Formats: sequence, structure tokens, C-alpha cells
Amino acid sequence: MAQIEVSQVRNNKDFKAFLLFPWKIYENDPNWVPPLLIEMKEKLNRRKNPFFEHAEMELFLAREGEEKVGRIAAIIDHRHNEYHREKVVFFGLYESVNDPEVARALLETVAAWGKERGMDTLRGPMNLSMNDECAFLLEGFDRPPVIMMPYNPPYYNELMEKSGLTKAKDLYAFLMTRDHETMEKVQAVIEKVRQSTSFSLRTVNMKKVYEETRKIAYIYNQAWSKNWGFVPWTEKEMDFMARRLKAFADPELVIFALHEGREVGFALGLPNYNEIIKDLNGRLFPFGIFKLLFNRKRIKGMRATVFGVLPQVQHTGLAYLLYDELERRAKAKGYQWAETSWQLEDNEAINRFTTSIGGRIYKKYRIYEKRPI
Repeated sequence: MAQIEVSQVRNNKDFKAFLLFPWKIYENDPNWVPPLLIEMKEKLNRRKNPFFEHAEMELFLAREGEEKVGRIAAIIDHRHNEYHREKVVFFGLYESVNDPEVARALLETVAAWGKERGMDTLRGPMNLSMNDECAFLLEGFDRPPVIMMPYNPPYYNELMEKSGLTKAKDLYAFLMTRDHETMEKVQAVIEKVRQSTSFSLRTVNMKKVYEETRKIAYIYNQAWSKNWGFVPWTEKEMDFMARRLKAFADPELVIFALHEGREVGFALGLPNYNEIIKDLNGRLFPFGIFKLLFNRKRIKGMRATVFGVLPQVQHTGLAYLLYDELERRAKAKGYQWAETSWQLEDNEAINRFTTSIGGRIYKKYRIYEKRPI
């Protein structure tokens, strides 16, 4: 039996092998959605992605003889560590065959890389941060992932445990359908909020998308500042996101709430492009872009990715107004269902809210850690 060797990605040939390795793992999995390679390249480009202004990363490939058997990224997000006063090295972009020795070799490589740089905790997966895809799918393998949510074989969780990692935090995804039992109760709450408050709602102005995303960033950074794993977005990261928003967002599903003329909350829904990206097999060009544009109207699902409400208006019922407006617009545009994700398992307030508007947990995800390394 050949020895497992883990080595850094040092050239274009290795980088290509790193990018294409998932096709080996998911070759016969009908629920896997191949990532768009052009997006992955941009995401991992240290010159283009502003995440790397406060983070460092190394990519690794695992081989057994001539055969590639796994990949992993080692990431130190200095902004996270400063904000949370931790010394964490994150692992991400994990893929491997079902072999505990391969998993152990990959994770130990990241741990050693982090330890050399003064880190004492290994945590992940983060692809590349909590503001991006993160965690392993734990429950809910019967359906494909929605846009910007992870997917993996069930055995990854077993490999983590066999490698000595334990649960750090679970995340939930809630499913919302067009008709739910709580509709009448929700409408009663909404009417009460409308009568007792003076909030107004408006649609995002895509002609001023960079100004608008800065408003989203301000609200988001204020609203979620005390959440586990939260790291504030920088302005450049918001500009990076704005370009994606401009390309993929449905403006009708990006809503601001105003009080006395000032933005105090927002709701952001993204069409579930995974429904059509799945057929592109990772290739946007030369013909994938036309398929994407032509088939946009076929999308039936939406991901309610982020709700943000400034702390001073968090107990006013504004979240109900925002979700009601988002739901109304989504139904009018023909969306059949929505996923609200992700939500921390111990964020009782937001989980109760999501349940009260008809959501039910249908997928769970897990972040693992090991300390000390």
C-alpha cells in the first residue's frame, strides 16, 4: 500500500488538479451541484478577493502513489482572530476519499501549518469564512444544496470524528413553502406591527449598488456583531459582494426598511441558481452563460440568506414586516419555496421567529474543531 503524501499546491497543474478533484468524489451523486470554476478561481485569487487583505491561505493535495485522494485549504483569518481573541487556523475546501488515514493526513497538515504560525485551535470547514460557505452537511442528504450552501458525502462527518475533531457548532436550514399553518397568526402580528410603528419599505436601487451594499454592510455588522463566529465585512469585501449581487440578485428580493428616512433593516433573497447551475458542470463559457440567462425563469426556489435589523429596532416586529414583504414578492414572481439559512443552533430568538412564520428545520450542518492542536 502506497504511503499518503500531502504537498502544497505550487503550480498551475496542481491548482487545476485541486479545482477538479471534487468531480472524482461526486461523480455518481445526483444531488451534487458542480461549482462554477470561474467563480472558484476568482474566490481563491489572492489579488482579486479582498478577503486576503486580512487572511492568508495555503492549498494542499493528498496523493497515494500517483492517485490524488484528497484536498484541503489552510486559512488564518487575522480579522477573525483579532475580533474573537482566538488563535484559530481554519481548514476549508475539504474533499477526500473515504479513508480515515487520508483525512488525518490532511487535517494534521493544516494543524501543523497553523501551529508554526502560533495558532492553537483547528476549526472548519470554512470556504473561506463564516461569511461564505461553511460547515459540513450533517442531515438532509436527500436534496441538492441551495445557492452558496455546502454539500458533502455523509462519511465526511465520520472522518472528522475519527481524526479527533469534535462539534464546535451546528447550523440549521429551514424550509418555507407557499402555504403554511401559521399564515393567519403571522398576518395578525404583521397588522399589529403596521398599526403601532412607522416603518416604510423600499426596493434596492441597483443603479447605486455599491452605495446600497455599504448600507447592507453597516446594518449587517451592527445586527450580527454578537453572533458566534461573526466577522465584520470590510468595505472592499462588500464591493466584491456587490459585483456578485449585480450579476445574480433579483432586485425585487432585496428590501430595505426605513424609519424616519434612515435604513434600519434589510432582507435579502437570492434566486436558487443551483437549480440551473447543476447542468453546467462547472463551465460558464462558452455556452453556459446563455443557458444561465435563458433558464432563469425556471427557478422555483429562493434562499433567504440574510435578515438584518439594527439593535435599536430589533424588538419592534420589523423582522415580520420584512419577511412578509419578501414572501409576497417571491410568490408574485412564481417562487414555490424558500430556504432560510443558515442559522445558529443556539440563536433561539431567530429560530423561534423562523418557526413562527412557517419554517421547519430540514437540514443541519456541523462545524468541527480540535483544541489544542
